[in-house]
Parts: sequence; C-alpha cells; structure tokens
Amino acid sequence: MNFSPILITGIPRSGTTMIAATINLCGAFGGEMSKRGMYCNDRIREGLVKPYLKLHNADPNAQKSFPEFIGIPKDWKEKVERIISEEGYKSGEWMYKDSRICQMWPVWNNAFPEAKWIIVRRKTTDIIESCLKTGYMTAYTNREGWLEMVHIYEHRFVEMITEGLNCRTIWPERMVNGNYQQLYELCEWVGLEWKEESLRFINLLLWKTLQKRKE
Repeated sequence: MNFSPILITGIPRSGTTMIAATINLCGAFGGEMSKRGMYCNDRIREGLVKPYLKLHNADPNAQKSFPEFIGIPKDWKEKVERIISEEGYKSGEWMYKDSRICQMWPVWNNAFPEAKWIIVRRKTTDIIESCLKTGYMTAYTNREGWLEMVHIYEHRFVEMITEGLNCRTIWPERMVNGNYQQLYELCEWVGLEWKEESLRFINLLLWKTLQKRKE
C-alpha cells in the first residue's frame, strides 16, 4: 500500500460514526464496515483490536480497565493492510474508525507513523448523559464512572498530541447550529473532495436534534 490511513477516534458517544460516515462518503475506503451502521471495519475490530486489548488485560470495549503498553506487535501493519486489501482496497485514501484505537495509539503509530488522526470531541456532560442512556455502554451506572472514562480518553489525546502524531480535532456539535467549516477543512486536510451528499447524510442524522432546537 502506498497510502497511510485516516484513523478516526474519540471518546465513545462523541460522534465518531458521523465523521467516519462523512469521510467514507467523500471517498475514503473503509472495507467491509459494520452492518450495524457504525462505520467500523468488523474484521479489524474483532480480529485485531479487541484481542490486543484482551491480551493486555484491558476491557475490549475500552470503557474501563485500560491497557498498559507491554509490547508493540511487529506485524500489525501487515495484518491491517492484508484485511483492507482482501476487502477490495486498490488505491487512494483508506480509513479505520474506532474509539478504542486511541487507547493503543503507540501500536498504530508504530505501524503507520504517517497516518492522519481525526480526534472527535464532544462536551463532557453530553457524553455522560449519552452513556447513561445507551444500552451497550455498560461499564458504569453513574456519572462519576463515566467522568473517569472521559478523563482517561482525554489523557490519551494529550499523549498523542504531545508525542507529535498528526492530529486534527473536530467538534460535530457545531454542525447542529449549521457550522460545517471544520468538516470542510477536515476533508481537504485528508485529501478528499467534499461531496454534497455528505451534507444530506449529516442533516438526516442531526434531524431529531435540529427539531428539538426549533421547538
């Protein structure tokens, strides 16, 4: 492969799916992504990421019990690229989205040092409220627990930026107010051409929130 990936991550419930969907619609190859509409490559997540977290005694869902870095697999790049190639990648930009990958960023950085990282952010209070209402967010039942998770993720983001990873941050909540400038700039940064169909897709996802704002 001649191109480094676009790696999309963030705290769970921060809007990574919306950003991944947009990047995919604008032309980034994602392979056979989750049929649950999460825009995450199932084979990479289930076959590589989760087993790595389990191996290091961490929560495979990256909601608690986060990994300590014991070793970096030497064949991570080859394994990821093999999956992407087998799923149809030929050329151009390709992407992988997963909130978990910021918890194991040294592994990905070692394999793909030229990768472009997109860090998706959201207000802490909104993340916590969303975690409390979302069925698969099961690590905690109280705000204190989810706040601790948020702080761990934020610490990882600081590590990534401090270590010089090529990162951009985006706040999807700005789009609720009709401000898409960050998204336009993000597409240009990763080398993709903006497509208007992406905007229609985003507005469909935001429809319920937009309706509440109008009431």
